[in-house]
Amino acid sequence: MISLCGFLISHWLTTEERSQVLLDLKASGWVELSERDAIYKEFNFKSFNQAFGFMTRVALQAEKMNHHPEWFNVYSKVQITLISHDCGGLTKRDVKLAQFIDKAAASV
Repeated sequence: MISLCGFLISHWLTTEERSQVLLDLKASGWVELSERDAIYKEFNFKSFNQAFGFMTRVALQAEKMNHHPEWFNVYSKVQITLISHDCGGLTKRDVKLAQFIDKAAASV
């Protein structure tokens, strides 16, 4: 089986890129997961409607990127984990989606 990631070499982060983007993402509340090469963030909204609207915006962007988050929602809380499963870890796609997610949350 050929991994889709094999065709997307440009999605891998260099060591320098990884260091910088992780600093930026951590500054905005994302955390690295110790059990796998992924990032995680929890978002809290005022209501279920706000949380659902946020999730809808993220879902539409994720579909455009063909890159779908792992997420969990209860009422006004949304927990998101980003990882590129086809690459076995964190990639530029995760960073790009995390940045979009932060902007979407800030606009709610």
